[in-house]
Amino acid sequence: MNIVVSFFSQVPIYEQIQNQIKELVLTGDLKPGEALPSMRLMAKDLKVSLITVRRAYEELEHEGVITTLHGRGCFVSDINVDKIKEINMNMLKERLEEIVVFSKTCGISKEEFKNMLDEMYEVDK
Repeated sequence: MNIVVSFFSQVPIYEQIQNQIKELVLTGDLKPGEALPSMRLMAKDLKVSLITVRRAYEELEHEGVITTLHGRGCFVSDINVDKIKEINMNMLKERLEEIVVFSKTCGISKEEFKNMLDEMYEVDK
């Protein structure tokens, strides 16, 4: 599993881990029933605190993305892609709310915001 964290990002490290695991599940790179690395191994590989990884795993379990079997480890839950997409859409909505508030504070119109978003989508094609 290829997880990369940025210590310079404003996004908390546990959330970076959480988001990347969700993305791997959404894309099918992690299949239902597949084991995740142990918390200790993930913490060691990423050079982060065990508490950070534990929080990411706990959040994922709370959202139903993974299941923890005590003594055996953490595994990808048997959930459908629609559920994961719903979770991601909620996360996106929260972030967009912050961006919209920031845009309004900066005096950026809705039309300017839409144009910028359209431009960004075109760059990725």
